[in-house]
Amino acid sequence: MDKATAKARIEKLRNEINDLNYRYFVKDESPVSEAVRDSLKKELKALEAQFPEFITPDSPTQRVGSVLSGRFKTVRHLTPKKSLEDVFSEEELLAWGKKIEKLVPGSAAGGGGIKPLEFVCELKIDGLNITLVYEAGELVRAVTRGNGIEGEEVTHTVKTIEAVPLRLREPVDLEVGGEVFLSLKEFERINKEQEKMGKTIFANPRNSAAGTVRQLDPAIAASRNLSFFTYELGKHTFSDETKTQEGVLQKLKSLGLPVNREHIVAHSLSEVMKFVEKWEHRRDGLEYEIDGVVVKVNDRELQRRMGYTAKTPRWAVAYKFPATQTTTRVRDITVQVGRTGALTPVAELEPVVVAGSTVSRATLHNADELERKDVRIGDTVIIEKAGDVIPAVVEVLTKLRTGKEKKFVFPNTCPVCGSEVIKPEGEAVTRCTNRNCYARERESIIHFVSKPAFDIDGLGEKVVLQLIDAKLIADPADIFTLKEGDLLELPLFKEKRAQKVVEAIAAAKKVSLSRFLFSLGIRHIGEGVSQDLARYVASHMKTISPSSVYNFFEQYSAQDIEQIQGFGSVAAASLFEWFHEERNKKLLEKLERVGVEIEHESRAASSSKINGKRIVVTGTLEHFGRQEIKDAIKRAGGVAQSDVSAKTDYLIVGENPGSKLKRAQELGIEVLSEAAFRELLK
Repeated sequence: MDKATAKARIEKLRNEINDLNYRYFVKDESPVSEAVRDSLKKELKALEAQFPEFITPDSPTQRVGSVLSGRFKTVRHLTPKKSLEDVFSEEELLAWGKKIEKLVPGSAAGGGGIKPLEFVCELKIDGLNITLVYEAGELVRAVTRGNGIEGEEVTHTVKTIEAVPLRLREPVDLEVGGEVFLSLKEFERINKEQEKMGKTIFANPRNSAAGTVRQLDPAIAASRNLSFFTYELGKHTFSDETKTQEGVLQKLKSLGLPVNREHIVAHSLSEVMKFVEKWEHRRDGLEYEIDGVVVKVNDRELQRRMGYTAKTPRWAVAYKFPATQTTTRVRDITVQVGRTGALTPVAELEPVVVAGSTVSRATLHNADELERKDVRIGDTVIIEKAGDVIPAVVEVLTKLRTGKEKKFVFPNTCPVCGSEVIKPEGEAVTRCTNRNCYARERESIIHFVSKPAFDIDGLGEKVVLQLIDAKLIADPADIFTLKEGDLLELPLFKEKRAQKVVEAIAAAKKVSLSRFLFSLGIRHIGEGVSQDLARYVASHMKTISPSSVYNFFEQYSAQDIEQIQGFGSVAAASLFEWFHEERNKKLLEKLERVGVEIEHESRAASSSKINGKRIVVTGTLEHFGRQEIKDAIKRAGGVAQSDVSAKTDYLIVGENPGSKLKRAQELGIEVLSEAAFRELLK
């Protein structure tokens, strides 16, 4: 290829890749797959290696700079960086509204008055604040927040972030603030790599992003797929016609800078609260972490009139969600025995509020994890709780130790029944060897009534324990013999509550085959395997009852079971063992006697358009909760998968889909809206 042809090709490739990056990172469009973009970049890199005289500073190949050899340079910000005042409740938000009304007489934060105030609500990304400086449209500097006056220059690593344009779409001078962050999927990948290499794993995505940006070697940053959202306008030279914060976001987007699309203009603080509540409940559906909502007065002239305190803008606050992490002290360490005999160490904590609820216990997972983290009685620890996840001890703050902390010695006998415990080779879990251990029976009943199993409303863990202690039940089948009078013997049970629970028990007697199999608590037989197993059984049996299920599997060898779809040797051995124990046969016969009926779900599913289809869900759905959509898929004979793979048949997409949508598009998997899925169910 001659020089003229090469120059033209390089220019076209550069423009195409930059445009694809703009459409992907700014406009949320995916016109081509990631593999296509990678191929174009590979070609560009090869041509530039052959004709280095045509390399330009804004080329996509120039995102990785040279390795730095010393400390980071300190740079003074063109515009001082301010912090945001935090609010944690609706009352505090309304109090802030009263303050700003006084600053602008005649305005009203509540939506009425002479001049109702508007607010822009933006998701508060849990990342690293970075300021970008462009000169004549080219990125010349990236600086951390630092102390607000000065920060560290990290241009060499920020240039590796594909979401950060090296050249703007207009040749302007611009200072802009934003947030560098790491997706949850990428965070998980990085930690797996760190663990494989024997390196320290990151505590959370924000720490990982901050550590990556401060790498001396930009190649490390380039390998970690950081991303970026911008939201703050600093000094600039373009004609400023942006009279609102919403206008600022649109202007930044038009320049080629990525802006988070999940923002709204609210016309009152009550609308602000609706946005806050929406994202507090939907935050787990995002592919990145947020810790609140930033609320700003929309009118920039009013922002100017409201001004600043020494530290914060008066016209903006950060509404913080309940913390998912906090610190507390370990009062004691106990051991809990689960339904499979697993011994789990538990930290008994000084009660503390985390993620909106009071926590007094946190899991330490297993003996190896307890030893690795070196958690001691009396330690100050960081605990974490996200959504419905059981609280866990994340880290010990060893610098706060006094020397009086006590190491915990893991027991070599079961703390409940005194039987020998074993730790099978290749497993991290220590188990009680006594199959009749009281603790195992107790946890089995709790599992039996749980939401993915029989889902008996009103029979939570505390009520089950009360029933066991009162000797009203000894196994799962006894639940179906309970009467209102039995429940009235329990503390805090009134007649109306007892009636509702008895009604819920009666309604639960009819159960789907997959739920029934899952409820048995067989080791290694989770929800997905239970669905595969249910389909297999239903295809071989015309009528199904608890005892007939036992009789069916009693005839199978472990090798026979291993041939069933979804089964490996470990799960097959576990199922074989369960269905060849006399005590389990008696339990299923008892369940049948007390009236438990198994619905032959395959008959309804056989005519379903999604029967046998493997389905993944992403985003928030309007008519289904997480468990409800799984149940709907199961009832129709489908398989509810958690991750997209080449074997996936459909991806159901709700509001704010995550990275699964992109993966499905790359694999050519059919994407369904919620409405389309509901049509298939008819």
